[in-house]
Amino acid sequence: MLEMLLHQSICSEHKRKATKVFQVYGDCCRLVCEACYRFRLMVEYDIDDELLQLWKGFKILVNCCYIVRIFAGLMLLDVFAAYFGCCSDCLKLAAVSCLISYLVILALIFLMVLSKVITLFVAVFCLLLINNGVEAFHNVYPHLQSVSTLSVSETHRTGYHFQPPRNWINDPNGPMYYNGYYHLFYQYNPNGSVWGNIVWAHSVSKDLINWKALEHAIYPSKPFDKYGCWSGSATILPDKGPVIQYTGIIDENNTQVQCYAVPEDINDPFLTKWVKPDENNPFVIADLDVNGSAFRDPTTAWKGKDDTWRILVGSRSKDKGMAYLYRSKDFMKWTRAKKPIHSANTGMWECPDFYPVLLKGKNGLDTSIEGSHVTHVLKNSLDMTRFEYYTLGTYDAVKEKYVPRKSSVDSWAGLRYDYGNFYASKSFFDPSKNRRVLWGWANESDTKEDDVKKGWAGIQAIPRTVWLDSSERQLLTWPVIELDTLRDKKVSMNNQKLEKGNHVEVTGITAAQADVEVTFTFSNLDKAEAYDPSWVNAQDLCSKKGSKVEGGLGPFGLLTLASQNLEEFTPVFFRVFKASKKHVVLLCSDASSSSLKSDIYKPSFAGFVDVDLASKKLSLRSLIDHSVVETFGEGGKTNILSRVYPVLAVTNQAHLFVFNNGTEPIHVETLNAWNMKNADIQ
Repeated sequence: MLEMLLHQSICSEHKRKATKVFQVYGDCCRLVCEACYRFRLMVEYDIDDELLQLWKGFKILVNCCYIVRIFAGLMLLDVFAAYFGCCSDCLKLAAVSCLISYLVILALIFLMVLSKVITLFVAVFCLLLINNGVEAFHNVYPHLQSVSTLSVSETHRTGYHFQPPRNWINDPNGPMYYNGYYHLFYQYNPNGSVWGNIVWAHSVSKDLINWKALEHAIYPSKPFDKYGCWSGSATILPDKGPVIQYTGIIDENNTQVQCYAVPEDINDPFLTKWVKPDENNPFVIADLDVNGSAFRDPTTAWKGKDDTWRILVGSRSKDKGMAYLYRSKDFMKWTRAKKPIHSANTGMWECPDFYPVLLKGKNGLDTSIEGSHVTHVLKNSLDMTRFEYYTLGTYDAVKEKYVPRKSSVDSWAGLRYDYGNFYASKSFFDPSKNRRVLWGWANESDTKEDDVKKGWAGIQAIPRTVWLDSSERQLLTWPVIELDTLRDKKVSMNNQKLEKGNHVEVTGITAAQADVEVTFTFSNLDKAEAYDPSWVNAQDLCSKKGSKVEGGLGPFGLLTLASQNLEEFTPVFFRVFKASKKHVVLLCSDASSSSLKSDIYKPSFAGFVDVDLASKKLSLRSLIDHSVVETFGEGGKTNILSRVYPVLAVTNQAHLFVFNNGTEPIHVETLNAWNMKNADIQ
C-alpha cells in the first residue's frame, strides 16, 4: 500500500531512489516473516533439544549488536535517501514510511519478547540475513506443469536410453541393488512434460537395461513434503533392508527438510509400496546457521568403525558450496558435525556423492569401506552452472574431514564424469558384480514448447561402471557390460586412410541407433598445432576450433546423426596440440551444426584428455540414440553427452561418417559399429 501511494504521490525525479528504499523494507519484512516461520518449524518438529541452549550467555550480546546494527543501517539509509535526494513532499512520505516500518518491526519484536523467544528469533533473523536467498533449481512454468500429454512424438525419442513413456524426468534417485533386482527411482512429473508436481517414480530391472515401471514410490502426502519430494539416496541397513532419505519441501518458499521412507513390505521383491513413518520424520531440519532453501539431497549413508552412521547434505552459504555431515547411532536421531566435511567457493552443492574407490583394480566398494588401500571421491553438482565435478582425496574418519588432493581442482574446472549434458549424478555399489555404477540425468536442449508438443522431456544416461585409472589421477567411467546385449548387426572398417578433407561413410547399419567403437592412428606428431597456455577452457577452445576449422593433427573423428549432404551433423572429434613439454589432446562434441532448427540450444562441449601419445593412437566409443550422442574418449577418461535434434538426419535418413580435417593423414585402424536393438522400458 505504501509503495502504491509512493508511486502516485512522489515526484518522478525521486521515484527510483525511493523504490530502492522500499525494496530494502520489503526484504527486511520477508526476513522477519521467514525468521518467525523457521522458529515455528523448530518448535513444531522439536528435533533438536539443544536449540534453546544454543544462544545463551555471550551470544545474547552478539545478537543485540546485530539488531542494533540492522536498525542503524536502515535508519541511515532512510536519512540519506530523504535528505540528499528528495523534495519536501518526498521527505514527508519517506518519514511516514520510516515510522510505519519501524513501528511494525518493533511491534513484532515486542510480541516476541513477551513470548520469551527474542534471543532465538534474533539469531534466526540475523543468520537469515547472512544466508538469505531462495535457490533457483529449474525453469518453472506453472501454466504448463499440468498440461496433459495428448500424444507422444517418437521422432527424437531414444531407443535404449532410460526414459518413461511420457512426461518430464530429472534426477536419478536412490539407485540400489536389492534381493536380485536393480531399483531406479527418479524425479518425475506425472502430469506434464515440464518440471513440477515432482514425485519419486520407481522402476526395477534384472540387467540395468530393460525396466519395468511400478507405482510411484514417494509423493507429497505429509506436512513435511507437502510441496515436493526432491532428490535423495538409498541405504541398505544390515538385517533391516533399504531406507530412502530424501528432501521434503515444506512450504511455498522451498524450505527444505530431510525425510525418510521405508518399504511397506520388505518381502515384496519389487519393494512396490513405501511408507513415511511419523517417528522422527523429518529427521533433519536446517539449523539456524544453515540456508533452509539451499539444504538438500542427502547421500547414501556409510557406517564408520565407531558403529556410527554418517550422511552428507548439500548446501551453500553465500557463494560457498558445502556438504554438511550428520551422524547417528541408530539411523533415527541425527546430529550435525561442528563443521562441513568440505566446502569450496563454487556456489550451491546439489546431489553430493561420497564414496571410496580402490587405488588398484576395477572392483567397486561398499560406501562404508575405509583404509589405506582406498581413496575417496566427493562429487558435487553445481546449481549455478549446471555442471558437476569431483575431487579425489583423503577422508579422516576421526576428524570427520575430507581433504582433496592438491592435484584435484575444487571448482567447475575440475575433473568431471562427463563434460557435456550430464547432471545430478548418483552412484551405488552393486554387490552382485562388485562394481560401482553411476547414473546421470541428461536434460533436453530444445525449447519448453517443443517438450510440451512432443510430450516428454529428459532421459537418463546409460549407467556406467566407475573405477580409478591406473595413473590414480582420475576416474574412468564406461557403459555397463549389459548394454552389449542390445548389439545387433555389426559392420567393420579397417586400415582406412583419411587424407585432409576426407569423410567416408560407415554403411550397413541404422546410424540413428548405433554403438560405434573406433581407434585412430597417425604416423607422427610433428604437425600438431602450437598450444596457447591461455586455452584453459576446453569448451571455449572447441567453439573456437570446431570440426570445420582446419588443423594439423586433427580435427578427426566421427560425424554422427548426419544428413546425406551434411546439412546437419554432430561431430565428435580429437584435436592434438603441442605444448612446451607435452602434447595436449582435446575431445569435442560440437552440436552447432546438429540441426537446421534455429531456436534450440546447440552448444560445443569439450574436455582435455590425459593420455600418453607414445602409441600414436586415440580411441572413441559413441552411443548414438536419435537425440543423444554419448561419447567415451580413451577408455572412459573424457566423456561427453550431447542432446541434438536433427530435422533431416532422423531414423533411416541418418548417416555416419569418419572424417579428417587436419593436414596430417589419419588411419582408421579399426572401427566396429552395431545396430542397437530397443531396450524394453515400460
